[in-house]
Amino acid sequence: MFFYLSKKIAVPNNVKLKCISWNKDQGFIACGGEDGLLKVLRLETQTDDSKLRGLAAPSNLSMNQNLEGHSGAVQVVTWNEQYQKLTTSDQNGLIIVWMLYKGSWYEEMINNRNKSVVRSMSWNADGQKICIVYEDGAVIVGSVDGNRIWGKDLKGIQLCHVTWSADSKILLFGMANGEIHIYDNQGNFIMKMKLNCLVNVTGAISIAGIHWYHGTEGYVEPDCPCLAICFDNGRCQIMRHENDQNPILIDTGMYVVGIQWNHIGSVLAVAGSQKVVTQDKDVNIVQFYTPFGEHLGTLKVPGKQMCSLSWEGGGLKIALAVDSFIYFANIRPDYKWGYCSNTVVYAYTRPDRLEYCVVFWDTKNNEKYVKYVKSLISITTCGDFCILATKADENHPQFVLVLCNSIGTPLDPKYIDLVPLFVAMTKTHVIAASKEAFYTWQYRVAKKLTALEINQITRSRKEGRERIYHVDDVPSGSVDGVFDYSKAIQGTRDPICAITASDKTLIVGRESGIIQRYSFPNVALIQKYSLDCRACQLSLNCNSSRLAIVDIAGVLTFFDLDTRVTDNAGQQVVGELLKLERKDVWDMKWAKDNPDLFAMMEKTRMYVFRNLDPEEPIQTSGYICNFEDLEIKSVLLDEILKNPEHPSKDYIMNFEIRSLRDSRALIEKVGIEDASQFIEDNPHPRLWRLLAEAALQKLDLYMAQQAFVRCKDYQGIKFVKRLGNLQSESMKQAEIIAYFGRFEEAERMYLDMDRRDLAIGLRLKLGDWFRVLQLLKTGSGDADDSLLEQAHNAIGDYFADRQKWLNAVQYYLKGRNQERLAECYYMLEDYEGLENLANSLPENHKLLPEIAQMFVRVGMCEQAVSAFLKCNQPKAAVDTCVHLNQWNKAVELAKSHSMKEIGSLLARYASHLLEKNKTLDAIELYRKASYFFDAAKLMYKIADEEAKKRTKPLRVKKLYVLSALLIEQYHEQMKNAQRGKVKGKNSEATSALAGLLEEEVLSTTSRFTDNAWRGAEAYHFFILAQRQLYEGYVDTALKTALHLRDYEDIIPSVEIYSLLALCACASRAFGTCSKAFIKLESLETLSAEQKQQYEDLALEIFTKHTPKDNRKSELNSLLEGGEGKLPTCIATGSPIIEYQFWVCKVCKHYVLAQEISNYNFCPLCHSSVE
Repeated sequence: MFFYLSKKIAVPNNVKLKCISWNKDQGFIACGGEDGLLKVLRLETQTDDSKLRGLAAPSNLSMNQNLEGHSGAVQVVTWNEQYQKLTTSDQNGLIIVWMLYKGSWYEEMINNRNKSVVRSMSWNADGQKICIVYEDGAVIVGSVDGNRIWGKDLKGIQLCHVTWSADSKILLFGMANGEIHIYDNQGNFIMKMKLNCLVNVTGAISIAGIHWYHGTEGYVEPDCPCLAICFDNGRCQIMRHENDQNPILIDTGMYVVGIQWNHIGSVLAVAGSQKVVTQDKDVNIVQFYTPFGEHLGTLKVPGKQMCSLSWEGGGLKIALAVDSFIYFANIRPDYKWGYCSNTVVYAYTRPDRLEYCVVFWDTKNNEKYVKYVKSLISITTCGDFCILATKADENHPQFVLVLCNSIGTPLDPKYIDLVPLFVAMTKTHVIAASKEAFYTWQYRVAKKLTALEINQITRSRKEGRERIYHVDDVPSGSVDGVFDYSKAIQGTRDPICAITASDKTLIVGRESGIIQRYSFPNVALIQKYSLDCRACQLSLNCNSSRLAIVDIAGVLTFFDLDTRVTDNAGQQVVGELLKLERKDVWDMKWAKDNPDLFAMMEKTRMYVFRNLDPEEPIQTSGYICNFEDLEIKSVLLDEILKNPEHPSKDYIMNFEIRSLRDSRALIEKVGIEDASQFIEDNPHPRLWRLLAEAALQKLDLYMAQQAFVRCKDYQGIKFVKRLGNLQSESMKQAEIIAYFGRFEEAERMYLDMDRRDLAIGLRLKLGDWFRVLQLLKTGSGDADDSLLEQAHNAIGDYFADRQKWLNAVQYYLKGRNQERLAECYYMLEDYEGLENLANSLPENHKLLPEIAQMFVRVGMCEQAVSAFLKCNQPKAAVDTCVHLNQWNKAVELAKSHSMKEIGSLLARYASHLLEKNKTLDAIELYRKASYFFDAAKLMYKIADEEAKKRTKPLRVKKLYVLSALLIEQYHEQMKNAQRGKVKGKNSEATSALAGLLEEEVLSTTSRFTDNAWRGAEAYHFFILAQRQLYEGYVDTALKTALHLRDYEDIIPSVEIYSLLALCACASRAFGTCSKAFIKLESLETLSAEQKQQYEDLALEIFTKHTPKDNRKSELNSLLEGGEGKLPTCIATGSPIIEYQFWVCKVCKHYVLAQEISNYNFCPLCHSSVE
């Protein structure tokens, strides 16, 4: 991070300033001073040049308004950014709230207690409340509309500071004696804050500043310290929250007047002064720290006394009030960013997420890919790849180096146990360094791996792909650097402060100024150099002969690594510090193709140096991405990060260096010969290529060939030779125009020459198939059929790649591309089209199995089977039927193709389902395969099990009905099989399945098949009797309940006779009731206690009523039964005595004729009434 003073504004009449505050939202700057001075300023960048953006653009005062209203010195100014209000207070205790109206500031409210002076004011995070503290201990909390919410007098306390927490639930009050008290937002005292930074401090101290960052732009890390407290003696502590027991402690070693966080809480600025040993006077300085207490740098400020500071809203400028001047310093932040293969990678924080949002912005195609990365430390790039260094876990000390490609896809994560404070990357290696040690990792990516290497990846560590070295070691390059993390935790007196690497050299900078040079990739210490600066950025040129060093003060120096010079003692030493030195440098980049060329950023200017000689500067504030081919690409990260979700191509800047500009001007104005001489004196492949292109345009083929040879462009040389073989000048011209990418013009020239074939050839090379098709159709002669087909297919591919399947189908049809047609039909879910395609194909076509598999994937059995049979794969057809549970079809196919394994397969599958307790699936399997008897047995078993639960009789009835229906299907099947036997001429015509069924029938008892409906009848009458009883039809209920006596083997006797007794009692048929009770009392399944309860109940009933039936004659037929027992109506439970009744075709049960009109379905089996 670098900073430098950029602007100075003087206050008229040398009035001394007391305070300053920068509105983070609208950019207004309020400054207060002696004699009632209150000014509002606004800096605005005014430029018409699109390239001059951000800090590089000149800034002028667009507002300079004096606000009149205070008479005493203005001591406190604070902004309410949400509601655009300014609150100010002076030494007399007068508070004024100002509002913006039509571009000017006016008084809105005035308040004065006339008792004491205001020491501090603070708006909460949402701008709804303000807390004002007075020196005499008075506290007032008011709302934004001017109403007082509450007030409190803290007796015997002198207040000097106040701040809100992010959630507005906590208030911190700073006292004049240095204590900080914690209150809730209603003014209730909670506790005193523990100030660890004041341990062992003696003498009077006062609070210089309290600033609590509210997280409005997110946090740089989860649980990041955000509450900064600083005292005038330079002691400072940064806390995660008001009760943090382990705060970050800093001793700034200066007299502090104020502190403030930047807009994202990543940098704390501490302003004040420091005694200089060599001088008697104090020097004004601003020190910058991270939330974790790491020192980022020091900014010296002229003047006698600094009194206040304030950050700009974007964190790129800081305003400092010194004497009667406002100084502005520009900040160049250490963004987490990189550039690889036309992609800018940058990270930013968001308030709604704990992770960093890392954006991979493809500047060529203007596409971006977003990744969220937790605890990101740095981004490092090289070639086509980048390394994201992160913490592995909050609770674990490990770190991760994630290798990503240019669209953010993680290729290889590497877990390491040392802190990657410094990361460098080459085309083959990643180097990560902590303060004590450095780690090297030879990374590999898929496209670079050979088959042999893939087999050896597992042994990579043994082969030395990962190594670790302590900075104090002297490796020889042989087998040093064993993979041992214990080296990483050994301390050193001279820590690492920067690293860089090329393909053959590794440079490590140490805090003492020592530079260690290692050979690479076999790490061996070659040389140590001693410098008088502490490096923070190192960079090697393209041939590793020179090292650029930017130190912590922003001074750029250069070191020649290989020059041999004689030192003062007359000894010959390797390495020389070059004469060039530049100050206020914050970025530099060597050219990739010239060891003497580099670009550097100095304040808001970019300089290009050739052999240490500068060209004229370019005004810009961009970060340098790339420098090659005499062209510099830079990115305006400041502008991008103002709206990081929508980066614009306008923020990518391309600058040509002077030799390229001069060469182009010479070619245009003077001519090729003179330009050739200039380029000879200043050779570069880009310049020779420029000359070659100019010579081509003028058809100077000799000069073009010479230039192509000088820039080693083999394709260019071949092109010139081909041009030399052409006779026609216009043909040469057309070829050259095509070479320069002016394809429309070249095509027009070909057509004018009546060479449609060349126009088509040009479009073929470009892959412009739409135009190829157009040219083929517009021609007078017959178009080449194969080329037409090729064009149609290529256009079909174009639409298919974009998932426009409907358009693709039209072209594939014309191109007769059946493979792609099948794919398109499948993607469109046009299965009819797919079926027609399969039908149109000849037998045994190679596409048929693939189409069949498409049908299988969507469960279309019939079409899949048809396709398999057409390509003579009956086994696959049967397997498909099995897979899709079409067992009927499977059996049929197995029979027709004489396949015998289907029966065993069916049995095996059924037993597999039963083992997994999937009985219903097994039933479905048997049913679909027409094994109705087996299905019925399993269903009957389920019904029996469900009946034992005694919970849901209706469900039990349904299960018995299903079982009985399966038996009916079985009977029907048997009848059909018998009919088939009669019709057939011999028994061999009978199917194997019918034979199996016959065996099954012979081996089982007839009870199950003959009485299939008994279970269903039992539960039907059981439910019906209860329904009739509850509906009040007691006599009918009794008649129905009497039927249940025949079903004691299905329903427990106790339930049958309990229901019968209940119905009989309700119907006053006490004779029947008595018999039911006798039966209940004689049941052996009941306990003695239950029997006693029945006896007691019977005694109670029959002491009141005689056990006789009043309507005995009506019940006789039911009670007695006998030879001529009447059929029963399943709708009412009554005997049928009429001659007209309805019989169900499925279950063969009866219903009274007058009753059936009330039903659409059979009451027992629920088949439809016809």
